[in-house]
Amino acid sequence: MPIISTFYGIIIQMYWRDHSPPHFHAVYAEDEVVIDIRTLGVLRGNMSRRALALVLEWAQEHREELMEDWELCQLRQSPKKISPLL
Repeated sequence: MPIISTFYGIIIQMYWRDHSPPHFHAVYAEDEVVIDIRTLGVLRGNMSRRALALVLEWAQEHREELMEDWELCQLRQSPKKISPLL
């Protein structure tokens, strides 16, 4: 699964040709959440509130780039790296 970004120990990934709705996976330690790109809602999983807040802040800033990467992954093309949260 391609890694799109990493920051503060959080890894952001997308699967190639994954199911709808457009989403990404965020992994922090043993926790993982799946986030809908369009709504920024948690589709499944759990993560500490602090880590989830960082993920959602980052996703809000990069929603357009996430959708572009989703489309690339649907075509089995490598997604572009996205800047980390600073």
